[in-house]
Amino acid sequence: MGEFEVHRVRFFGLVPAGVRCLAYQRRAGRLALARTDGAVEIYNFGANYFQEKVIPGHETRSVEALCWVTGDRLFGAGLSGDITEYDLARLCVSHSVDGCGGPIWSMEANGSGTQLAIGCEDGSVKLFQIVPGGIQFERNLDRRKGRILCLSWHPSGSHIVAGSIDIFHVLDVSSGLTVQTVMVNYHVQKVKRECIVWSIAFLSSGTVITSDSFGRVQFWDWEQGTVQESYTVSASSALSLAVSESEDSLIVGTSSGATYQFQLLPVKMDSQEKRWVRTKPFQYHTHDVRAVAHSSTALISGGLDAQLVIRPLMEKVGKKSYDVALRKFTFPHRRLVSCAKKARLLLFQFSQHLELWRLGSTEETGKDGEVLHLCRMPEHLVQLKSKGPEHIYCSCVSPCGSWVAYCTASRFHLCRVQCEGNSISIKKVPKVPKLLLPAYQLQFSSNSRRLFIASARGSIHVLQLLEPGGCTHLHTLQPPSGSPEAVYLLASSTDGLWLAAVGGDWVIHVYDLKYFKHHCTVPTYNCAVTALAIHPLINTLVIAYSDQQLFEFSILKKKYTSWSRMVQQRGLHKAWLERDAPITHITFNPKKPSHILLHDLYMFCILDKSLPLPKNSTLLMNQNTLKQLPETARKQELHAFKICKKFQPLLFADLLDENCLVVVERPIMDFKTQLPLPIQQKKFGT
Repeated sequence: MGEFEVHRVRFFGLVPAGVRCLAYQRRAGRLALARTDGAVEIYNFGANYFQEKVIPGHETRSVEALCWVTGDRLFGAGLSGDITEYDLARLCVSHSVDGCGGPIWSMEANGSGTQLAIGCEDGSVKLFQIVPGGIQFERNLDRRKGRILCLSWHPSGSHIVAGSIDIFHVLDVSSGLTVQTVMVNYHVQKVKRECIVWSIAFLSSGTVITSDSFGRVQFWDWEQGTVQESYTVSASSALSLAVSESEDSLIVGTSSGATYQFQLLPVKMDSQEKRWVRTKPFQYHTHDVRAVAHSSTALISGGLDAQLVIRPLMEKVGKKSYDVALRKFTFPHRRLVSCAKKARLLLFQFSQHLELWRLGSTEETGKDGEVLHLCRMPEHLVQLKSKGPEHIYCSCVSPCGSWVAYCTASRFHLCRVQCEGNSISIKKVPKVPKLLLPAYQLQFSSNSRRLFIASARGSIHVLQLLEPGGCTHLHTLQPPSGSPEAVYLLASSTDGLWLAAVGGDWVIHVYDLKYFKHHCTVPTYNCAVTALAIHPLINTLVIAYSDQQLFEFSILKKKYTSWSRMVQQRGLHKAWLERDAPITHITFNPKKPSHILLHDLYMFCILDKSLPLPKNSTLLMNQNTLKQLPETARKQELHAFKICKKFQPLLFADLLDENCLVVVERPIMDFKTQLPLPIQQKKFGT
């Protein structure tokens, strides 16, 4: 695999925000997720569950509910009292409308996706008509005492059920009147505390399902106001529930971190009578499961431990299909770390500030695997705070370490950094060009003289950096046919002649930076691009896709290389294709032109193009396993993929020079110790 001096960095104090709510779009197979910091993420199930879009949060914008409506439009609502529509092309808020009922606790669209119902702090349920370009207030339904914490439409759109404290109401949509009020604690003796109805669902059969703060899941006949079945699933709260489209399965999330599946099963073999049965308990979370969703083939849950868990339903998918794999997502599918190779600096991106660190150094040498003592410890140089409530979209440090740039939803910032001995000064560049904001990716050229800014509608702004501290706008690059989507990935060549860019439409454009014109378009591949980079010596573009395929494209010849065609002809190893973490970074070692270095969350890999591809019958071993084999067996197992799984979770890896590698890890337990204590569970024998 080759020997590197590895800087193993574990001082990136990232604490991912917890999952607050989910909304699954069945038609397109996309999942919208909102976190407790107000960020909204879109996962594409058809693109191997890739996190294809991220809209950063806002300090004044909490998101308590998300829902999809007709036309692939996404709406959110929260405690600010506003209903917000998100622009999924520009990755920002499109517009907001005041709900006029105080904080909004719940929101759901009707079955046809033409009306929105919101549940408000003042006890009202309000209807909004969805129109092109926005929403219009339609009317109020019958108002009751107590906040509306959850609501659900009947599939026919004729009624809405709304859950509150100790009760739930059924409202007639046409008349706006309450036609039934049910006390959820009526049959409980000597109740000393209030019962909060946290989640609710309305089935086409007329059954209402509730989950409450007593840890119960109850099934009600809404017309009679009587409970049909009741299950206690937790000693604390049952916080969330979601029903399958066929209404024969549901998932429940609890405050103990457990999730439960219920299924509607026949009482006897071949019997027409059916009952809800708790069939499968799961314990994938450590904290509150505040959000659940149900796709046709999987149970989906999100917890305050920041994990998104996708648990396949084995009876719904083929046993040999890749879809049977359990998936857990905690960290973003994009880089939050950038590196100044020449200055040996690391820039860490948080929601509202940046941290610039200088790597430590050693004068010792040692054998493979030996830990070397540092003669100079890592140094936290500066913390750069972003003013205002907006969260940071993207950031970058120049290779020389003299420039730092970052962007929020409405502001672009460029700073000049000067390090002299043990002192450091940072000055904001006062006059920066007015650009189309927000920016979604920033990248400096290899000589630190230019800055490339990925923007909306497929455009890329090119800035010239000036000494001692300034900049000027050189050009704006745009695809020849235009694009409504924002650019989210950039790759520039070392010689400064080429720039590759990919947007939300997954089309890769290559630009000539000498003449500032469009050079070519990479042949379209029906999958999301997760990483790309240009080889520093031969100017070939290496592309990683969300289905784990790798391509190499010759920029000069405007076609795939012979190695890339060979890879597609023979195919990559089955174990490689079945990985569930996307490649997030690609780089190269100039001293070994045949080597491609890439990594995902769980492995670092050197792909040697001079060696043969492994066959499916060959074990895709990691390096520690190979070292234990005899010399003859090791030669027989020799192939192009050199994989190291020592560093996990791996948020960033890059070469500082030909012999030095820096890796940034964030162990799960390191940030979980900073979360609130979970509810303690009694374990057998303790």
